[in-house]
Amino acid sequence: MSVETIRVLHVVDSLAPGGLENGVVNVARRLHGHGFDIHAACLRFRGEFAARMPEPEKVVVVGKTRGFSLKAARALRRHMKATRADLLHSHNLGTLIYAALASLGGRTLPIVHGEHGQLQKQDLTLKRLWQRRLLFSICRSIHGVSSSVRDNLQSLGLDPQRRVVVTPNGVDCERFRPAVSPSQERSAAGHAPHEFVVGIVGRLVALKRHALLFDALSLLGAEHPGLKLLVVGDGGAEREALIHTMQTHPLAARIRWAGHQDDLLPYYRSMDLLAAPSEIEGLSNAVLEAMACGVPVLAHSACGNAEVIRAGENGCLSEMNTAADMACALREILANTDELRRLGACARDTVVRRFSMDAMAEGYRQIYRQAVT
Repeated sequence: MSVETIRVLHVVDSLAPGGLENGVVNVARRLHGHGFDIHAACLRFRGEFAARMPEPEKVVVVGKTRGFSLKAARALRRHMKATRADLLHSHNLGTLIYAALASLGGRTLPIVHGEHGQLQKQDLTLKRLWQRRLLFSICRSIHGVSSSVRDNLQSLGLDPQRRVVVTPNGVDCERFRPAVSPSQERSAAGHAPHEFVVGIVGRLVALKRHALLFDALSLLGAEHPGLKLLVVGDGGAEREALIHTMQTHPLAARIRWAGHQDDLLPYYRSMDLLAAPSEIEGLSNAVLEAMACGVPVLAHSACGNAEVIRAGENGCLSEMNTAADMACALREILANTDELRRLGACARDTVVRRFSMDAMAEGYRQIYRQAVT
């Protein structure tokens, strides 16, 4: 089959702020109008990122209620027909179930499916593993955002035919770039010259492991009085608990919670270091964006971020299983802060060369075209 313009219907839980959702928006903005017509169906609710889609009016909500919703599957099928979609692009297991149901019967559409992180504990039940194994078999294409995601699926026997391709996330290196005057940026953000700002960016969920960073501050606070934390992000199952922890922390005055921000650029530029302690991350958009801004990253060595960061070359890697581990890693960095400028410059060079937005868009362009041939 050959089509001039390919209509892609993304199936997402929502377009609320998050790494997966940011990736969907970035790909849509790069491809829409260049041989592709991009639509999105949100299962539960719309979300703030819908406004960033190239044509926000092409984002609909199908009204999924709690638990399984046959009504939502039928609504998705109706919208699939109304848009005359050429393929469905699902993201993680929940949306794949609905994409598969919507595509059943009549005109069966090819499904492109993406996995955006290593499987978590709740994904390892026999039921969910069986669901993935069955539904993967009907997908035209399956992709992961990092080699670690692909390897994780293969280790669980979910990719016996080695079908999963790696399509790394990309970053807009023209938008995310180092500050012309770092000292002025820091001053404008309210940071004193002697302060060392460690940032963490992401939804307030257990996966991001904010608590490790808060506990590490407790361990390092006395010996490093200039150490401050900048927490950017909102939403998620741990929101109330983490806000309470920040408010009641013994060093609460040294923790700034900025909430959700549409424009992350000034926040990255005000950081000395980005912390990414998650151990099951696919490939963090925040890590790539910070690196593009010339900000070095301290990341867990057991996740997809280790495919971007080379310890001592363009960032820092450490097995941060406990707060003591994270405190130890930060202590080493704080002992040699002069090295950070070199690491930051190398970090940006890495992203520009290997993780550009254009490279990511080209990867999806090829996947989509192959899916409809």
